Amino acid sequence: MVMLSIAEFPKYEAYKDSKMTWVLEFPESWRIEKGKWLFSRAERPVRSEDEILTCFRDGVVTLRKNRRTEGFTNAMKEHGYQGIRKGDLVIHAMDAFAGAIGVSDSDGKSTPVYAACVPRNKGEVLPEFYAYFLRDMALSGFVASLAKGIRERSTDFRFNDFADLDLPVPLFEEQRVIAKFLDKKTTQIDEAIAIKEQQIALLKERKQIIIQKAVTQGLDPNAPMKDSGVDWIGEMPAHWEVKKLKYMVRFYGGGTPSKDNKDYWGGDISWVSPKDMKMPFISSSIDTITELAVKKSSVKLIEEGAILIVVRGMILAKKIPVAIATKKLTINQDMKALVVSDGSLPVFLMCLLDGLHETLSTLLEESGHGTKTLPTEKLGSLNLPIPPFREQEKIVNFIEDQTVFFERSIEIQKEQIEKLKEYKTTLINSAVTGKIKVTPEMVGLECNSQDAVEA
Repeated sequence: MVMLSIAEFPKYEAYKDSKMTWVLEFPESWRIEKGKWLFSRAERPVRSEDEILTCFRDGVVTLRKNRRTEGFTNAMKEHGYQGIRKGDLVIHAMDAFAGAIGVSDSDGKSTPVYAACVPRNKGEVLPEFYAYFLRDMALSGFVASLAKGIRERSTDFRFNDFADLDLPVPLFEEQRVIAKFLDKKTTQIDEAIAIKEQQIALLKERKQIIIQKAVTQGLDPNAPMKDSGVDWIGEMPAHWEVKKLKYMVRFYGGGTPSKDNKDYWGGDISWVSPKDMKMPFISSSIDTITELAVKKSSVKLIEEGAILIVVRGMILAKKIPVAIATKKLTINQDMKALVVSDGSLPVFLMCLLDGLHETLSTLLEESGHGTKTLPTEKLGSLNLPIPPFREQEKIVNFIEDQTVFFERSIEIQKEQIEKLKEYKTTLINSAVTGKIKVTPEMVGLECNSQDAVEA
């Protein structure tokens, strides 16, 4: 992805004071008007055919059914609902600070917390241009700085606030060209981001496949194989053996010290719960307990090197979290600790269990109704392919090398995504405030060129 530097775009010949606090100047040819002289608020009755419309934080304003149907608060009665029409500039009063401003792509209805804005004079202002301008203003922190809201991290940005703003007014054709340019470039950037997100998903999948193969088939592709006798394993190296997990580890449960006893909490001992299980190696936790809690409650210290696994509450889990404790710690009742007792390498067993997410998820689903629990008895009865200790060490070293490679590759993709997002934000700001001059040629209105982003 090659991006033209913002500094390489053409500029306007002259600039003037913007009279605004968040942007210093506009092109001299642009005039400045209050929002109320450019837009009026449409107050329409709801029609029988109107469906609910939502203004999302990414600037998309569409019928709710076009995005998703879950996760919304549905009103028992639609008090004050209003009609929204395709092409309206819509401002979500409570979420405008987060970018919930855009042009509706549909006819529909909305709550009164939305402001439907329509141009006062046709052919003077373009809603799409002002949607980009207002979103840039909001995401720069200007709306949040108004600080009129009563909700935490939010503001109450209503039509009257918008009406009193000083807004730039380029020529209508300039507004159209800028909006088309940003439509084109942001689409290209969003597509590039989507490709990189797909690459991240593929890297994660490839990493998992490589690790799964290493812990079930070893590293030598020419090693003699034999039938393991276990359906999910299939063939394994002939010199490996199948062992039940319960003959390799000791199981330890967790618990919760009394929440009422303040002397039990805020100490130096990690108290690991499922919310902490985000890394393969665990040495800290969000919540901590004291030595007194260990002495007086049912919670016991788990030794360093224990395998930690979430066994309860993972109803929607696609993968059961597994990790290694890198220091002595405690766990809550939704966890189990597996302390290796047969001389196997804990990290190898952790990698093996981590790769069994489908098998473990099946055991979870078979555990019954209500809060799902991974039964210790069934977990202990798992048949596992186990190589000799020295081979376990080689496999773990291989996995560590592969993990470093894949994690670095993923990090590179993430860094590139962040750069694309930053470029997109800067490009929008530069276009709507006149820092760069957008010409018809840039959007193919007269010719087809790619000055901002070239694949």
